[in-house]
Amino acid sequence: MTIQAPAPQAEPRMVPTDLLHLDPRNPRIQQVGDDLPEDDILDILWREYSVDEVALSIAQNGYFHHEPLFADDEDGRLVVIEGNRRLAAVRILRDPELGKRLHANLPAVSPDRIDDLARLPVIRCERDQIWRYIGFKHVNGPQAWNSYAKAEYIAWVKNGLDQDLRVIARTIGDRHSTVQRLYRAFMALRQASESGVYEQGRRMRRHFSFSHLYTGLDYLGIREFTGVADLEPPQEKPIPADKINEFGELCVWLWGDKSRGIEPMIRSQNPHLRQLDEALRSERGLNALRADYDIAKAYDIARGDTTVFRASLLKAKQSLQEARGKVLTGFNGEEDLSNEMSTIVELAESLEDDMKRISEEQRRKTRPKRRALHGDE
Repeated sequence: MTIQAPAPQAEPRMVPTDLLHLDPRNPRIQQVGDDLPEDDILDILWREYSVDEVALSIAQNGYFHHEPLFADDEDGRLVVIEGNRRLAAVRILRDPELGKRLHANLPAVSPDRIDDLARLPVIRCERDQIWRYIGFKHVNGPQAWNSYAKAEYIAWVKNGLDQDLRVIARTIGDRHSTVQRLYRAFMALRQASESGVYEQGRRMRRHFSFSHLYTGLDYLGIREFTGVADLEPPQEKPIPADKINEFGELCVWLWGDKSRGIEPMIRSQNPHLRQLDEALRSERGLNALRADYDIAKAYDIARGDTTVFRASLLKAKQSLQEARGKVLTGFNGEEDLSNEMSTIVELAESLEDDMKRISEEQRRKTRPKRRALHGDE
């Protein structure tokens, strides 16, 4: 049963806004980098996480005091653990120059509103006291994080607070298997970064498709190629030492490598992730991937010519059957379509001739063997 964790019970106190700091450990930020300066954090929140919507609401209605910020004393600073988007919005509204730097198209607010935003309601707490509340709110709650932020949060609670993954799953209202998959993928990526085989900053695209990894690690071919561990028991280093380079290769195929100008092979999970899995199940497919063939070509090489030929014939038959069913209503005598049909007939006849010739050659090769078996020689 899901545990709907309430916010910690404490009375908020009004704290000067200038004393509050954005959280560099915010799971939304971790996929960009660790220990980022506050200006960079603010830029990311504004660009990626719809701070403008929060700012417009506050500009119109003021700050709702029934939604306090949660903050912890860390390294001599009051760091906001929960409420970074709201703090970012307030900062931008109070500082027109900051708004200009961010190209924020926001209405001007009155001096009285700016004065009201000089102090914000804050509940002081330790970071590990409110993990249930934050997790429920952001993992599957009304303000959900993306998959990487969820995974980073799960890993922090598991490793930093020594919480069992089953407890985390029940608390945040998610399936245990989903929490396991997110944790395994996050720890594998961290292991790759620590080993130097791949870092997120090398990806070609700004958007980080973390779901490619935690989904792909469920595929047999990808799992065997990387040697990644089973979900149970959870491991902080799920990749065997002798497979870490292979995992680095996988990351390049998933997200590219801007340091070498390599584009990612995987553009979408369907069909590209399935094709990658199939290619990794054979030596021919793996060699094709390493030779920089595109994913579709590597997939065909892994399947072999016989399989591809059979599939092509069946697909052609299906397409022609569909066309036959639409000819009465879809064809109105267009000359270009008639020409296309003539070309298809020529190709089909030529293909049939080739198949008959090959079949006859195969029969001739087997005849002497048959005569020998029946004592005709």
